[in-house]
Amino acid sequence: MSENTVQAGGQEATLGQKATLGPKAPKDPQKKPGGFYIMRDKEIAGSVQPDGRGIQFLYMDGGRMISCARVVGNVKDENMLELLQTAAGFRKLVSGMGVTVEMEEGKDRTVDFVFQMYGKKNSYTSGTQIRVPVPADGAEHTVKFEDYEWSEDDDMPGQIRFEFPSPGELACVTVKLYLQEGFEAPEEIEVTPVNLETEDYLEVRRKSLMQTGNPARLQKAIDRARRGEDITIAFIGGSITQGAGAVPINTGCYAYKTFQRLCDLTGRGTEDNIHYIKAGVGGTPSELGMLRYERDVLRDGSVEPDIVVVEFAVNDEGDETKGECYDSLVRKILGAPNCPAVILLFAVFDNDWNLQERLSPVGRAYDLPMVSVKDAVVEQFYKKTGSGKVFGKPQFFYDCYHPTNLGHTVMADCIAHLLQTVDKLPRQEDTLQLSSVKPPLGGEFEAVKLFDRSSNVPEIHVDCGDFNRTDEELQGVEMDRDLAPTKEFPNNWMHGTGEETENSGRPFSMGKPFSIDITCTALLLIYKDSGSGSVGCADVLVDGKKVLTADPHVNGWTHCNPVICFRGAERKQYHVEICMAEGDEGREFTILGFGYVE
Repeated sequence: MSENTVQAGGQEATLGQKATLGPKAPKDPQKKPGGFYIMRDKEIAGSVQPDGRGIQFLYMDGGRMISCARVVGNVKDENMLELLQTAAGFRKLVSGMGVTVEMEEGKDRTVDFVFQMYGKKNSYTSGTQIRVPVPADGAEHTVKFEDYEWSEDDDMPGQIRFEFPSPGELACVTVKLYLQEGFEAPEEIEVTPVNLETEDYLEVRRKSLMQTGNPARLQKAIDRARRGEDITIAFIGGSITQGAGAVPINTGCYAYKTFQRLCDLTGRGTEDNIHYIKAGVGGTPSELGMLRYERDVLRDGSVEPDIVVVEFAVNDEGDETKGECYDSLVRKILGAPNCPAVILLFAVFDNDWNLQERLSPVGRAYDLPMVSVKDAVVEQFYKKTGSGKVFGKPQFFYDCYHPTNLGHTVMADCIAHLLQTVDKLPRQEDTLQLSSVKPPLGGEFEAVKLFDRSSNVPEIHVDCGDFNRTDEELQGVEMDRDLAPTKEFPNNWMHGTGEETENSGRPFSMGKPFSIDITCTALLLIYKDSGSGSVGCADVLVDGKKVLTADPHVNGWTHCNPVICFRGAERKQYHVEICMAEGDEGREFTILGFGYVE
């Protein structure tokens, strides 16, 4: 526990005292101040941690708390929403929290609730952390902020955690923010039960189908599965495909539920001849997806998927090429020798936004099946119950980015509607001639390859210089049906902080860059982002000329970041150097790998 971590105070009464008929003069109940929910009956599960515990992380930065207040709490006052963005504003607005945890057989069980402010000096260590053990009996536990000492370094509300003694445990939690005097609580949203057996819900599913495209490849996969032949359905995308918001993440996610619906459609069991691959990585666009496709989906050539669902419609704002990487990934998949079917899936954020307008020309150009969650759910959000509304945003969204279990179910049902529709159509011939279709957004990276520390390409020469460590603290994702995270890009090169290296047995010279000699027309660098203060920036030089500075702090959390070093260049050998930026020579930096087009 850090010096700014505060443990909750003692009990109001001593347990185990002899029972009496009750207090002689019970105190009058104190009226609670007004407030609003930021979580309400939210299902959570403890993810596996290295120390054996299970933790559910609920991030509140990046506009998430504002979204929760708006969607779950019905807060419309812009001044109140603005105050939630900073530590000072938050404490001006909020006097405390009401926390409720409910578990099966939870009468004698306790879960640790942690509220953490991110610090100015270091996001994860220098801010206040309030830790309160909360009985899992479904009763509200009040956390009064006046009872705690706060760090002067607090920057913004960072995260809420629920910590379980062991991983995989499930709970239902509610968190309510109570207001300081002078602020008026919003009207509470009435939550009505969701019924997915209505005509209105059938209409939601119907609206999701943008086009069936040429269904030949999809029909072929369905027919093969129905005959008992082995087929594989794979999913590649961002955090929604990873399963964020689903409880549990491995079987509650839309990908696994879609797999189950395909099994139901074909009459085959989930452990029979239909195989399942899930390869979602949070916070990453198709710019990274096209680089990890061979590793995470094809499993280095050991898998040939028959159906691939591509979901990057809410991640690709960060794609430097504004769609060319997405187009290139789709072409890469379609061009495989076994001719897999590709389904383009367009998810949606709680502000009704996605990039389907930018990306859907890819589906039209190659005549692909396309499913839009945005088209399915957004319009009905604004209708009244009984007049077309099936569920509201608080029921569909886990936070401002990710769906709840219900949301994941809806996504799976929309894809299932496509599968059912295609299955009923007359069988068609696959007429796609990929080489004759001009890439609508560009296909420069269709043949991009991944190179990392494990690659053996004789024509590529590497001198790792002072980047001679291997980073073990990497972004981990739950692949396939696993609950334990798999580390992304474990075969990396890491620059340390000056102490003796484990590989060479010598101290760092601090001045020797990483270098790679490679023949190509385009080159991408994949490096690790981090919120740690120990990491620094690195300069990338091509043939002696600086082309970019890679800053691991841009995103502020541990994940994989691809950047283009150059593209559209003459095919020749380039000498590329990566060295720590001036002033950061003693800091860490991790090269996760490279993407290159020969």
